[in-house]
Amino acid sequence: MAVIHRVCRTFAQRNIAMILKRDWWKLLAVFLVGYTIVAGLLGEVPRLPILNETIRNLYFHVTMWFVMLLLFTISVVSSIAYLATEKPLWDIRAETGVKVGMVTATLGIITGMVWANFTWGKPWVNDPKLNGAAVSFLGYAAYIILRQSIDDTEKKARISAVYNIFAFVMMIVFIQVLPRLTDSLHPGNGGNPAFSSYDLDSNMRSVFYPAVIGWFLIGYWFYSLQVRLKKIKLQLEDASWEK
Repeated sequence: MAVIHRVCRTFAQRNIAMILKRDWWKLLAVFLVGYTIVAGLLGEVPRLPILNETIRNLYFHVTMWFVMLLLFTISVVSSIAYLATEKPLWDIRAETGVKVGMVTATLGIITGMVWANFTWGKPWVNDPKLNGAAVSFLGYAAYIILRQSIDDTEKKARISAVYNIFAFVMMIVFIQVLPRLTDSLHPGNGGNPAFSSYDLDSNMRSVFYPAVIGWFLIGYWFYSLQVRLKKIKLQLEDASWEK
């Protein structure tokens, strides 16, 4: 029994060491997001007029947009790589980046509408940042519809790659450039200072920065899982499919 116990313990230790070596960043992602949720809801925040407790949404709304930008950037880089190499894997990565990015964009819009309802009096106002986000969202929704409307695989990949580049440029213009050129209620745009300029204190920074890293890792984790599932599906359908 002692020998069996030692063998089982050694085996377990090796498996744990292997998991920690391979998946340490996933464990870090779970820890950081868990910390964000607990500290974000229970930690101290500045007591500001109008915003009050709603400022806690900074840990969720803003980070969702950051993850969206990360995924859309991965997607457009993958589209450029597909046009240069015509390898199907790059098309899979581009499509997956858009689809997962749309999930975080939806969460960003929903959390933003909840926040706006408390701070601006209604969930949606005529603001260049918000309108730009809506146009960008529809642009990427059109990307998904475009892919579904083309049957030929190679033609779909090429046209989608070109459109994806166009959609990314338009997104940057609509949510990063134009809102800064006119008046805007949204923090950080149109002369309205960002939160970091006046109310992101040390307590909030200790939660916000881990939140950004944690949600980045979660977003990439979900993206990588979707890519792997798509690859497995294509390999099962076509044994000669190139990786």
